[in-house]
Amino acid sequence: MAVSVSGDSSDPMVEPNVIPLVDIMLVLLIIFIITIPVMTHAVKIDLPRETNQPTVTKPENINLSIDFDGTIYWNESMIDHSTLLNYILQEAVKDPQPEVHIRADKRVRYEYVADVLFNLQRGGLMKIGFIAEPPPSG
Repeated sequence: MAVSVSGDSSDPMVEPNVIPLVDIMLVLLIIFIITIPVMTHAVKIDLPRETNQPTVTKPENINLSIDFDGTIYWNESMIDHSTLLNYILQEAVKDPQPEVHIRADKRVRYEYVADVLFNLQRGGLMKIGFIAEPPPSG
């Protein structure tokens, strides 16, 4: 029931209808009352314990270069063909084994490269890769 203060009674009185709002609020209240007990029940999980494991350090790569005349360079220091196997055997016992990167001159005879590969296989080094120059773009 609205009371009019002004003397003009021809203006219609606007009253907000709050009944739909109250209905929605009651429905939300009921939904929250029902769902709150479900949210409070926690699932018991047995989580794993923290362990500190030492990190495995990766050994330094070995760069083997073969010059056009068959000269071998072990990490930029020149070595003989006879001492190559000794260097390989020293590196093969490491755990994990280092990678061997072979860079051969394009004019080197294949027998020098094959000899190096044979010594690497005989020494027990397994991670062998060849380094090549990419073709010129253009």
